[in-house]
Amino acid sequence: MSAGALVALGAVPLMAQRTSTTASAGTGPQATLRLGDALDRADGSAYGNRAQGALAAAQRAQSLTPLRGVLPSVRFDAGFMRTTDPIGAFGTTLRQRTITQQDFDPRSLNYPAVAQNYTGAMVLEQPLFNGDALMGRRAASLAGDAAQANADWATTGTRVEVIRAYYGAVLATEKVATLVIAVRAASEHVRQAESMVKNGLVTPSDALLASVKAGEVETLLLEAEGDASNARLGLATLLGAPGDTLWALPSGLPEADALRALAQMALEASSRDTRADVGAARAGADAASADALRARSLYLPRLNGFARYDWNSALRPFGGDNNWTVGVMASWSPFAGASEVAEVRMSSSRRAAADAMLDGAEARAQLEAQQTATTLKVALARLGIAERSVRQSIDAHRIVGRRYAGGLAPVVELLDAAALETQSRLAHAGARYTLLTATAERRKALGLDPGALRSLDASPVAGLAVPAGPDSAGVGRDDTTDTER
Repeated sequence: MSAGALVALGAVPLMAQRTSTTASAGTGPQATLRLGDALDRADGSAYGNRAQGALAAAQRAQSLTPLRGVLPSVRFDAGFMRTTDPIGAFGTTLRQRTITQQDFDPRSLNYPAVAQNYTGAMVLEQPLFNGDALMGRRAASLAGDAAQANADWATTGTRVEVIRAYYGAVLATEKVATLVIAVRAASEHVRQAESMVKNGLVTPSDALLASVKAGEVETLLLEAEGDASNARLGLATLLGAPGDTLWALPSGLPEADALRALAQMALEASSRDTRADVGAARAGADAASADALRARSLYLPRLNGFARYDWNSALRPFGGDNNWTVGVMASWSPFAGASEVAEVRMSSSRRAAADAMLDGAEARAQLEAQQTATTLKVALARLGIAERSVRQSIDAHRIVGRRYAGGLAPVVELLDAAALETQSRLAHAGARYTLLTATAERRKALGLDPGALRSLDASPVAGLAVPAGPDSAGVGRDDTTDTER
């Protein structure tokens, strides 16, 4: 295998950083961040979840606005006036109940003195029938349901992203550890080649080639560590706390048996009756239909009742004797400058758009259910192939190592075998990661909770490769885990 084969190792997702379970000297041990912890943090702190939750709360609060056309209202008024208007002056005196015989003198009626009045009023207004308010209340309530369903769907999507980022970080931890082992193995190959050069068994070019290959693996390790550092910050940002990275991660991904069990359950699971996004679209369509009825109800008459107490005094507000008034008022506006026509047409168009969005959401849900099933099946098959490739690459590496030690194989063949083993181990880790994310996507597509993958916190971590010993001429032993076999 050429140097390009080693570079191909970078195709494995680089999503997190190498981290240990202890902090640097003097800082004490770090707590391990489990998937369940990450999901709980994201539910309450992720930026998207917080934004969608606030929008849903605002929409639910807006559903109270139409109640002003349904519930009674009470207000208090107070005022002051001075007038020489004949009718106003006489009426003010009469309201204050201070009228006398002299007030009927024609000259006093025609040229009254300045009259002043402090007023006070308590007014109760009770809507009796406002069709647009009743239907508007229903439309706003349904719109609140749609907003809440959208927030729930956003939470589901965030959980999938957290699973991707979290296990991407764990994958990178495993990848970095694997490349550390590969660097050690490459250094051992260099030492072996130099020893054989000294003994006259191979030419100096063997030692040079081994050194070049070791440098390539070291470069891959540096790239993996850099990508891991960025991804660790990305995970913290996704959790809504970009400054909080004082946590450790598991040393590797869960072993394949646990992943297969969850994947098989997701593959055989049935979808919920309604996904959150479909529920949001359905509530939105119902809200649009209710809003269309509200617009048409603008043509209906309105009926409102009222009652009030009034006070009039020349000395202070709410002074003097009071009087009361009760009544009912009906109004009808069959034409108001075509505003009702515009409302009806706009609401009808919004209803058609909401119906189209509902159809699209239902079709998308069916499509995603089919797509994720296919993706999950492919991921399961890929994992099986990767496990077989690990076993075969280990055997090939051992055989070539023995042949090289006996002078029967060139160093290039040995180095290619070592690179192939490293690549197959990284590909195996990548296959487990792909199966994890495919399982999460499958559960989301079915309307199930991707957070069920938190059960993997209790699953054993897959074993990593161990450095090869001198018993196999400096090449890797068959150290595959039970999962890899």
